[in-house]
Amino acid sequence: MNEELSLLILLQECNSKLAGLSTEKMKLPEKLAKMDEEFQRFRENITQSGIRYEKLKAEREGNELKVKKLSEAVAKSKDKLLEVKTNKEYQAMLKEIETAEASQSDVESQIIMLMEEMDRLLVNVKKDEETLKQAETRLKEDKKIIEEELGSVDEQTAQWEGKKATLQKAVSEELLSRYEKIRKHNQGMGVASVWKAVCSGCHMNIPPQLYNELQRSNSLLSCPNCHRIMYFQNQDAPV
Repeated sequence: MNEELSLLILLQECNSKLAGLSTEKMKLPEKLAKMDEEFQRFRENITQSGIRYEKLKAEREGNELKVKKLSEAVAKSKDKLLEVKTNKEYQAMLKEIETAEASQSDVESQIIMLMEEMDRLLVNVKKDEETLKQAETRLKEDKKIIEEELGSVDEQTAQWEGKKATLQKAVSEELLSRYEKIRKHNQGMGVASVWKAVCSGCHMNIPPQLYNELQRSNSLLSCPNCHRIMYFQNQDAPV
């Protein structure tokens, strides 16, 4: 095989590896962002019991304040009861006290129901807190793995970039320019193997005469369909 063609094949391998690493490097941060997004949704869902608990707590405290005010109002009304002079005023004051005490009883019943629901919710809140803690631990572990993968991608990229630079220096400027132009118009692939008269780049058949020449010749031949630089590869040969 032509020596420069061998170098181009190796250069193509470098470019393919670097393209793959570049794609991976773009996907990993996206994966991290998706993990954070999913965790935030999970946190929002799992903290609903806690949010409900806090609302009930605030409602209970509000009702307790109502009870206190009603109780104070009843006490004042009972004090005033001793000062009334007519039976009509006395009956009106009794009615007022009765209404206030009934309201107080209703609010106290609501407080009891709220406390019962809060007790039930508290079990879920404690369970959710533990579940959330475990999820946070898993997220940190998974993010650490992704960050290590990113570091590995950077390391591999540097290695392949070094190989690429060495190979580019070994190929003539004219051929390198030709290869880069072809690669630019063929999705990053400037060299393609051919087996059984089929180009691996465009998957089209090449003429029989050209296929025969490719197997015998040491010249740099191009695919008539995609214009990639071709090389014969016997895929039935043992590796």
